[in-house]
Amino acid sequence: MPDLLLELFSEEIPARMQRRAAEDLKSLVTSALVERGCTYEAALAFATPRRLALHIVGLPAHQPDVKEEKKGPRVGAPQQAIEGFLKGAGLTDLSQATIQSDPKKGDFYIAIVESKGKPTKDVIADLLPNIIKSFPWPKSMRWGKLSAEVGALRWVRPLHSILCTFGSETETPEIVSFDVEGIKSGDITYGHRFLAPAPIHVRRYDDYVAKLESAKVVLSTDRRKEIIANDARGLAFAQGLEVVEDDTLLEEVAGLVEWPVVLMGSFEERFLDIPPEVIRATIRANQKCFVLRKAGSHELANRFLLTSNMIAKDDGATIINGNQRVVRARLSDAKFFWETDLKIKLEDRLEKLKNITFHAKLGTQHERVERLVTLAKELAPIVKADASKAARAAILCKADLVSEMVGEFPEVQGLMGRYYAARQGEDASVAAALEEHYKPQGPSDVVPKDAVSITVALADKLDTLVGFWSIDEKPTGSKDPYALRRAALGVVRLLLENNVRLALKAHHIDESLLAFFHDRLKVYLRDQGQRHDLIDAVLASGQTDDLLMIVKRVEALDAFLASDDGTNLLAGFRRAANILKAEEKKDGKSYNEAVDLHLIKEKGEAEEKVLAEVLDVATRHAIEHVAIENFAGAMKALAALRPAVDAFFDKILVNADDKDIRANRLRLLASFREATRAVADFSAIAG
Repeated sequence: MPDLLLELFSEEIPARMQRRAAEDLKSLVTSALVERGCTYEAALAFATPRRLALHIVGLPAHQPDVKEEKKGPRVGAPQQAIEGFLKGAGLTDLSQATIQSDPKKGDFYIAIVESKGKPTKDVIADLLPNIIKSFPWPKSMRWGKLSAEVGALRWVRPLHSILCTFGSETETPEIVSFDVEGIKSGDITYGHRFLAPAPIHVRRYDDYVAKLESAKVVLSTDRRKEIIANDARGLAFAQGLEVVEDDTLLEEVAGLVEWPVVLMGSFEERFLDIPPEVIRATIRANQKCFVLRKAGSHELANRFLLTSNMIAKDDGATIINGNQRVVRARLSDAKFFWETDLKIKLEDRLEKLKNITFHAKLGTQHERVERLVTLAKELAPIVKADASKAARAAILCKADLVSEMVGEFPEVQGLMGRYYAARQGEDASVAAALEEHYKPQGPSDVVPKDAVSITVALADKLDTLVGFWSIDEKPTGSKDPYALRRAALGVVRLLLENNVRLALKAHHIDESLLAFFHDRLKVYLRDQGQRHDLIDAVLASGQTDDLLMIVKRVEALDAFLASDDGTNLLAGFRRAANILKAEEKKDGKSYNEAVDLHLIKEKGEAEEKVLAEVLDVATRHAIEHVAIENFAGAMKALAALRPAVDAFFDKILVNADDKDIRANRLRLLASFREATRAVADFSAIAG
């Protein structure tokens, strides 16, 4: 079966856009083909700094023929309707239509319209121009003489050529001919910009990849990453060093080169006095280079690795020297910032926080720090942290924002606070909290374990959430500019993973914000494998501002429902709930009033007497267990109802002829329904 090879060759494609663009190209083309009846076996998309490429395997040579049934007007309809039907169906006479009978609506005309499938090559030629013109680049540009015209082609950078061939392995592929604003498709691509820039004639995918490789272009991003990673490790190993792995940087660097060549540079050892994270940030941000450490150690070496897009005649000496000059200059700046910052104590920087706005409606960072100190003092006893240390950490936690180093490298905020605090002799827990109060910053980030860090981290996130809720700046849809979802998830993880109990309503959390916490808790628990319906069942039972207790209830409910008692009690609840729902709807009233125990004693049957008696005891015991937070015990107490509930439904007619007995039996079932709410709302449980 034929294959399609497509390449869109342009000026530089930013590394951050390449993966997405390749996937978009694959999705857009394959979806358009399938929509037109051209299914395929497999598709692969690629990106380099200068090209997007797509290879689709196993396409049909032709579109399938389509037979479509079009329904027309009723027999005897006005002539105008008949003529419209004939024209729309491509018929010249009613004799070409058939008549279909409908028992309810009568006889209708039906036209069988057959469409002959086009050659797939022509289908591709029809659809690609529109896909190229409407390609969803995050940023794009226009160029050339046609750029001023309405609807002019936009591309990430000027598009130079289009390669498009179609054919099977046993035939010479054909060029799929089309034109996009003067750029005509063909069978030509180009190699490396400097090492092999000449045009290359291509037939199909296999020789396309091979010819590009000969022209110093590695098509696959993953293969370029593999080459860089392996060469980097090899160079490091030869010097007794290890690469400080950085997957994000590796992805970015692989998007900057078509022919990766890894080279090693160095810098003066005196720069190793700078914190290692700063060295890494400096070299990474400015030069896109990997740092190295001594083998088996966390100690950085005065070496770095760069990835060139060239095979240099001097073995890369000129490239290395150029990078070394830039690295040296950047590290000199970083060393100056570091040494300058060390001369000023953190508390002496606090005044400058008055000049930094946290948010126009929420005041300055200095005002925020004052709130954090108050909140940290409130939270410290709950977290079992030293209140004075928590307050000290809260006072200093934002001071590094006005340091020279953080001004240059915002990504090291918090971390620099920890370094400066340690240098000025602060308590180890206080210093650690200056870094860790920002954590966790995502679902995979580490959660602080030190009590002082936990306290200030909670204060930081709760203040953020309460503040933005107070000015009605809440996340909407996919928009969350202040990362409030991340902050709420951080609170959830801090509490649950440190086994901390916190009554959120006691700390200025309103019902709206509490619901937001519940949503984040659901996300967290679902990621942990918990059933969403059990979470809803517990949340619906009330007393839901202590997230840790919600989790314990969910766990107890899950274990209970996995037992025979739980399964059968749930079945009994549903039977009772269904009866009540039907009868309450019919009668137009609720049966939540107290059960008339005297009536049961006088006129009740044995099974309802037993249920009334055990229901009273089980409800009391369940409530007592919940009060001491023994949720497993509460479930066990409810499980004691199972035999009585089963016997009641087996022997008792709820809808008795005596209306008083009937009403009392419905009240008894309502009492059973309400008893289960001590631990959860069983009506929210699925299945």
